[in-house]
Amino acid sequence: MDLENRLKLATRNVEETVTYDELKNLLETVSKPKAYWGFECSGMMHLGMGLVCGRKIKDMIEAGFDFTIFLADWHSMINNKLGGKMENIKICGEYFKECFTAIGIDPQRVKYLWTSDLAADPEYWEKVIKVAKSATLNRVLRALPIMGRSLNEGEVEAAAIIYPCMQAADIFHMDIDVACAGIDQRKAHMLAREAAEKYRWKKPVCIHTPLLTGLKGPVEDTGSIFDEDRKVSLMIGSKMSKSIPGSSILIHDEPEEIRMKIRNAFCPPKETRGNPIMEIVRYIIMPERGEINIPRPQKYGGDTLFTDYELLEHEYREGKIHPLDLKNGVAEELVELLENVRRHFRENPKPLDMMKKMDITR
Repeated sequence: MDLENRLKLATRNVEETVTYDELKNLLETVSKPKAYWGFECSGMMHLGMGLVCGRKIKDMIEAGFDFTIFLADWHSMINNKLGGKMENIKICGEYFKECFTAIGIDPQRVKYLWTSDLAADPEYWEKVIKVAKSATLNRVLRALPIMGRSLNEGEVEAAAIIYPCMQAADIFHMDIDVACAGIDQRKAHMLAREAAEKYRWKKPVCIHTPLLTGLKGPVEDTGSIFDEDRKVSLMIGSKMSKSIPGSSILIHDEPEEIRMKIRNAFCPPKETRGNPIMEIVRYIIMPERGEINIPRPQKYGGDTLFTDYELLEHEYREGKIHPLDLKNGVAEELVELLENVRRHFRENPKPLDMMKKMDITR
């Protein structure tokens, strides 16, 4: 594959690349660069993680990256996910592996690694300390939203201070060239880039994907501040969350559950910004399928097949596509798109059954 196509694959449908020129230079000089994505083991997998992150991982593998999916068990424990119990966190990590396989990530083409694997090496902790020494306490505190913690949150456990430093150290200890994550992880990546400059370590290129808005729509006044940039703060505060009832679609939801959730979702007419249904089309259906069929009664023009997102967006803004018709089209595309996942867990139910027995609180 030529350089131009590799760059297109790596950067399509992303929120930002830090920086594009660095990525281009990397692909020109390194035949198989190392990339990774780290995930807290925190609960059921929803569309944002499974099909936005998952699609980008598939893009990176296709573009020739040596890719690691990092299961951040220690980070999950620090952040009190699944009660902070390591046995639950490990079960969730194994379930994640099954989910990624189910959505089409070949386990032979990706490496899985746990924080526990890194933590056994004293040199890893030396890097954690060096990252901490490279930044002020205030700088690290400003990175806490990577844990889902707001900047104005009151009491926070002291262990939280270690988290951003560990996330940056992960990158250096795995010798990563490209760090991938949602835009909510940006501050940790910038912390890593700053540490790299101070110690003359390899500075990671950072690829950040957008966050899917929860099905209930944007949340304007939560009282929580996640970033100094109001737009980014709103995006983080409104993102799809499996812990908020009705906010997310899980990748193994049954067809009728998908249809019900989409039917009840926020989808204002003629409005595409902050519209979770339009985001699902843009970031999931179009990248995966390349088209979407909008079913409509014949008196309103009949079924319409869109192969261009911008055209659909224009037609919706003009009021030529009714929200209910859009929802029906999106629901049926998702039902079909996720059939392989449902089949995978019907044939291998144990990982999902074990997750269902857990009390997932956040």
